[in-house]
Amino acid sequence: MSATADARVVGSVGLRRRPRRLALLLPDTSQPRLSATLPPALAAWLGAALADAPATGERRAGDETYTALDTELMVEVLAGSGRHGTLTVVRMR
Repeated sequence: MSATADARVVGSVGLRRRPRRLALLLPDTSQPRLSATLPPALAAWLGAALADAPATGERRAGDETYTALDTELMVEVLAGSGRHGTLTVVRMR
């Protein structure tokens, strides 16, 4: 079972103009989580929105490094249930 939620984009994995994954901060959490791999069309759309966001360094989420970004961009995600529920980005808000 999955539930939708809005999440703030706090970073990206891969090229900023075509991110592979996003680092996301869900409501009422303090630790970013990485999304599932983005589909190509959505990656291009999000990449255009993130192109001018200032980078604030490298961070880690789990076993992966991402580029932290200073942005207020929000996305809608499907949050899978379970301990390590997958965050699937549905669309930009």
